[in-house]
Amino acid sequence: MNILILGSGGREHSLAWAVMQNPKCDRLIVAPGNAGIAEIADCAALDIEDGSAVVTFAEEMAVDFVIVGPEAPLAAGVSDRLRAAGVPVFGPSGAAARLEASKAFTKQICDAAGAPTAAYGHFTDAAAAKAYVQEQGAPIVIKADGLAAGKGVIIAETEADALAAIDDMFGGAFGAAGAEVVIEEFMQGEEASFFVLCDGETVLPIGTAQDHKRVGEGDTGPNTGGMGAYSPAPVMTEAVTRAALDRIVRPTMAELVRQGTPYQGVLFVGLMIAEGQPRLVEYNVRFGDPECQVLMLRLGAQVLDLMQACAEGRLAEAQVNWAADHALTVVLASQGYPGAYEKGSVIRGLDAVSEDSRHMVFHAGTGRHAGEFIATGGRVLAVTARADSLQAARDAAYGMIDRIDWPEGFHRRDIGWRALGSG
Repeated sequence: MNILILGSGGREHSLAWAVMQNPKCDRLIVAPGNAGIAEIADCAALDIEDGSAVVTFAEEMAVDFVIVGPEAPLAAGVSDRLRAAGVPVFGPSGAAARLEASKAFTKQICDAAGAPTAAYGHFTDAAAAKAYVQEQGAPIVIKADGLAAGKGVIIAETEADALAAIDDMFGGAFGAAGAEVVIEEFMQGEEASFFVLCDGETVLPIGTAQDHKRVGEGDTGPNTGGMGAYSPAPVMTEAVTRAALDRIVRPTMAELVRQGTPYQGVLFVGLMIAEGQPRLVEYNVRFGDPECQVLMLRLGAQVLDLMQACAEGRLAEAQVNWAADHALTVVLASQGYPGAYEKGSVIRGLDAVSEDSRHMVFHAGTGRHAGEFIATGGRVLAVTARADSLQAARDAAYGMIDRIDWPEGFHRRDIGWRALGSG
């Protein structure tokens, strides 16, 4: 098979790595890819949000299957254009992708489905939003309604912080994503990431993980796109998983079918769990980053078969084969992230890191210059290890990091602390 993956981050590198393990993959193209991905696959310059361009490229390259990595092409309807052209694709329709592209849409679906989630208000002007905050008090969560690359969520500890966040959003800090704002109740509990495949009818759980969103150790500082993750998430017990499926995921999928927009792809279910009861934080319509890295290392080659079954409506006959193992990934980011940071610093020592089926460095924001890897983004590398225990996976990941020479980067040293403690 000739396979095309759309995207350029750590998520796409890990997807490419897993797909390459499957003997069905004859040629893999990643567009646009990055310097790490270029080590294992062909990379191609392509506007991945232009459906016509993607279809033309897929036809010219005789692509048999397209995997859409990030949310923006999905929201732009790229999967619809591919399906209309007869190109098999993994990823929901543009209409179904509104589960991530519009937080207000998700709230409306949850209301209709009776799925438990945070109380909220939806606003199109700052004055009404501020009045709601003053009525509700703090802490409170301010969200840009649209896509903001994982950065459009402010957890306001004080009323003043909330009012400032509202001014920022309506003032254009998140571009068009902040033209509308959703303000939510601050939910207490432990967060977890739950991943399921949906083919319009069948829902198949494929794994759990726990992300570390805050930039600083002990979960302090501003939110980021994710500083590390581990899988599985201990808080996702069988009872919690069953409750999430029965009360949240399946009612949501049924409501989308009722509205004429069945969901086909991976669904990232962000949960808040308190006293054993899950509530929905948000839906994403693609694999999480860096959660994808730990899932791919654990799932391996079967991922391609599962994605194909999902795209072809065959999930009812599919099953996930799990090993009793653990994986952990640590993100190396540019100094200054998630604020301003410099690009172009040289990353050395990667050749000293041994990579195999249990140890991988997935590239997120890298390029090549004068034969050396350079940092081109905020989150740059995701150093990932798999082992029989979470502690062993963490020890292995940090052991790999210690071989990397990149003074201009930083990382958290406490990934996995909720499960293992801060040591």
